[in-house]
Amino acid sequence: MKVERRSLVALGAAAGLAGIAGTAVAQAQNADATYRAELAPLNSRVTGSDAAGEAVLTISGDQLTIHIEVTGVPPGIAHLQHFHGFPDADQASRCPTLEDDANGDGVIDIVETEPAAGTTMVPFHSDPVNMAVVDATYPVADADGAYTYDVTVSLSALEDAFEAQFPGQHLDLDRRVIFVHTVPDSTELAATVASLGDIPAQVTLPIACGALERVAD
Repeated sequence: MKVERRSLVALGAAAGLAGIAGTAVAQAQNADATYRAELAPLNSRVTGSDAAGEAVLTISGDQLTIHIEVTGVPPGIAHLQHFHGFPDADQASRCPTLEDDANGDGVIDIVETEPAAGTTMVPFHSDPVNMAVVDATYPVADADGAYTYDVTVSLSALEDAFEAQFPGQHLDLDRRVIFVHTVPDSTELAATVASLGDIPAQVTLPIACGALERVAD
C-alpha cells in the first residue's frame, strides 16, 4: 500500500509539473510581441515591376493584428498572401533565390519554393482563422499597384485552427516567411512554370517574399 501511495503521489506531482510546463509554454507563446518582415521582389522579370513592402504581426494579449503594406504589384487584381513553413519539422523557412529555380526556366514557381520555405500555412484574407487557402477576400491592389491589409484575429482561435491542421506544430512566427502572389491572367508563362492542382500558375506565382523576425522589445 505504501508503494502504491508513493506511486500515486509521484504521478500526481508529475501531472502537476506537466500542467505547469504546459501553462508556461502557452504563456510564452501568447506573450506580447511584434514580428516584422521586409518584403522583397521575386520574379520581377515576369511581373515587370518590383513588388516590395512590409508585414508587421503584433501580438497583444489574445489579439493578433496583421498589417501588410505592399507596392509595385500588378494593379486591379487580388493578391494571394500567406505565411509558409515546414509542417513536420522545426526547420526555419527562408525566401527562395534563383538558385532554387530547379528547372532553370528563370522563374521561381510555387512548387520550387517548397524546399526553401515549406508549404502554405496561414492565409491573409478577411478570415485567417478559417485556414482556407482558396478565398475570394484577398486584398486587391489599387490602380497604382499598392494595397494595405489590416486584420485582427483571436490568437488562441488561430492557434487552435493551426494546430488542428498541422498537428504538433505551433505558429512559431519567427520560423516563417510571408509570400505575396499573383500576376494577371494574361501573363504569359512557360509550360514549365508549375502550380498547385488545377490552379493557374498566374494565381500562385510568388512575386514578393520576406522572413518574419521578432522585433526586440
